[in-house]
Amino acid sequence: KMAAVASSLVSYGSDSDSENESESGNGAQKVDPDAVAHLQPLKSSTITALAALNSAPEVAVKEDVETGVHLDPALKEVTYNPKYETMFAPEFGPTNPFRSKQMSAPRNMLSGYAEPAHVNDFMFEQQRRTFSTFGYALDPSVDTSAVSSSSYIGAVEEAEKNKGLMAFETGAKKTEKRKKVKGGDASDIDSFLGPWAKYQDERDGAKPSEDEQKELDEILAKRQKRGKNEEEAPAEEKTVLHVKDAYDYQGRSYLHVPQDVGINLRSAEVPDKCYLPKKQLHVWTGHTKGVSAIRLFPVSGHLLLSCSMDCKIKLWEVYNDRRCVRTFIGHSKAVRDVSFNNSGTQFLSAAYDRYLKLWDSETGQCIARFTNKKVPYCVKFNPDEDKQQLFVAGMSDKKIVQVPDRDNKVVLIDNKK
Repeated sequence: KMAAVASSLVSYGSDSDSENESESGNGAQKVDPDAVAHLQPLKSSTITALAALNSAPEVAVKEDVETGVHLDPALKEVTYNPKYETMFAPEFGPTNPFRSKQMSAPRNMLSGYAEPAHVNDFMFEQQRRTFSTFGYALDPSVDTSAVSSSSYIGAVEEAEKNKGLMAFETGAKKTEKRKKVKGGDASDIDSFLGPWAKYQDERDGAKPSEDEQKELDEILAKRQKRGKNEEEAPAEEKTVLHVKDAYDYQGRSYLHVPQDVGINLRSAEVPDKCYLPKKQLHVWTGHTKGVSAIRLFPVSGHLLLSCSMDCKIKLWEVYNDRRCVRTFIGHSKAVRDVSFNNSGTQFLSAAYDRYLKLWDSETGQCIARFTNKKVPYCVKFNPDEDKQQLFVAGMSDKKIVQVPDRDNKVVLIDNKK
């Protein structure tokens, strides 16, 4: 390239010389050849020497000096997987000549270097107290699954004497397992026991020992003295009316079927279409404990009877203001079930105080009470119109009893037929 530039400059100078000569022929001055000497092309040897010249010194780069990536010795977490040479490479930099050997040692606390160990706090405290009390403890560097004399440190003879008793243990360690009765051969189906075999020291009888029998006799004697086995007297019956007037201007009570609710409640016809309930209309509140049963008034369903674990029975309005009309109180324990008769003028209640009681729905008076010293679970009137004085009850002794109202006697029904 340098030669091409020089030749072009020379040709440019020759052209100018020819022009000057032509002009000199016409009377112009001649150009001095020394003035254009710098425009002459350079020799090939000179051009080659200039191209090989490099004045920048050779400098070693960082990649040539460092052989790999170095880690900080104080680093606790590495985000990549380094090689072995990188992990154990020597540290760079000068050392402090004034630091002693103890100060130069790696440490993570004031007194030295503590390695974290996977030891439970309770296990550590148990071994510490055992060593301070008995003079021995389990060796943490030895597998403790097979306990032997080499598994302990400190007073090994004391450990063998106490059979490895720890600080929080009350007696010697039981190394022997309970032996089971041999189950026989698996091919013999009748005599083979397998994993269901009993222990050799297992007792089959459930008879209490002499000490246990004395305690049971004392408990039974105390219960008899307190009168637990005696028949409990029936609770006093009373009622509370929650509305101002029990009768309207025509002398009708709340048992009268209302006609101002927009529905004909006296109709016995079955509706053509029935729908599932889709929204909540009302919530009745008044019982202090769980409600065990609810019963609608027969035919019309304009009243609602509920019994609860708070020993009370309440009668509610289903339409209009949905008030609590009357409360019936007469049981000393939770009421389990209630049931209306066909007309709704009377209802029965069964409670855990072992009493069945017949109530008047309009006045709240308790008409009769029945008991056979068993807990009634459910009660129901006879569905026949001419037998409304009879009802049946399911008792806790798995029997059904029939109670005639006229004699106030309990008659057992043969439920096998």
